[in-house]
Amino acid sequence: MQNFDFHQPASVAEAIRAAAQPDSKLIAGGQTLLQAMKLRLIAPSALIDLAGLAELQGISVAGGKLTIGAGTTHAAVAASAEVQRAIPALAGLAGHIGDRQVRHRGTLGGSLANNDPAACYPAAVLGLGASVHTDRRTLAAEDFFQGLYTTALAEDELITAVSFPIPDKAGWQKFKQPASRFSLVGVFVSQGSMGVRVAVTGAGANGVFRVPSLEARLAADWSATALAGASVPADELNSDLHGSAAYRAALIPVLAARAVG
Repeated sequence: MQNFDFHQPASVAEAIRAAAQPDSKLIAGGQTLLQAMKLRLIAPSALIDLAGLAELQGISVAGGKLTIGAGTTHAAVAASAEVQRAIPALAGLAGHIGDRQVRHRGTLGGSLANNDPAACYPAAVLGLGASVHTDRRTLAAEDFFQGLYTTALAEDELITAVSFPIPDKAGWQKFKQPASRFSLVGVFVSQGSMGVRVAVTGAGANGVFRVPSLEARLAADWSATALAGASVPADELNSDLHGSAAYRAALIPVLAARAVG
């Protein structure tokens, strides 16, 4: 059994001060961190619990944007009437992450901070051109994701909320690994003030990425037929026991077409 201190801060500012201590870790839903601790991959000196912070909760719509607090669970996003009205595809994505236990514990901010290459939320954030707000700055999606399990966050920096521009159209399709329910390939598409965007998770060796060739086709004709015959290079895509890079490359335009419609 590992020994560690456990802190329950009363505010974001207090959490940030605690996180500045050496070898401490912020914990939201704990869906990744606790598993890593059980496997002895990490041994923090202290855990700073974010679950009770009201500052990190809430969902609102204003100025053409949907803003979701970083501590909001996947289940709350899926059940939100505001999300269902503003971006139904995002509600659908959240409602199919993991299983019920994961959806009621895991959080938007925790998923993004971990940036698992097969996680669903990164595709929505990049696919909608969202902004990630932290305790000290705002980051565009393209600047936030920096590679495999890597983001622009500093060690003691905390995601507070994410704001999603409300698109005219959006869709999400996921080909899941049946045991873990992570994405073998997941594709989020949108059309709106941020242009046409196609973001892919689960397939890239370096994490979530956009597909300009599919975006160009959809910009000319937003329809599933516009993607007929489209192909995506298998270079730099994942190969594992669940599927080859070529298999994932073939899935991307198929799922994008289904997401469109």
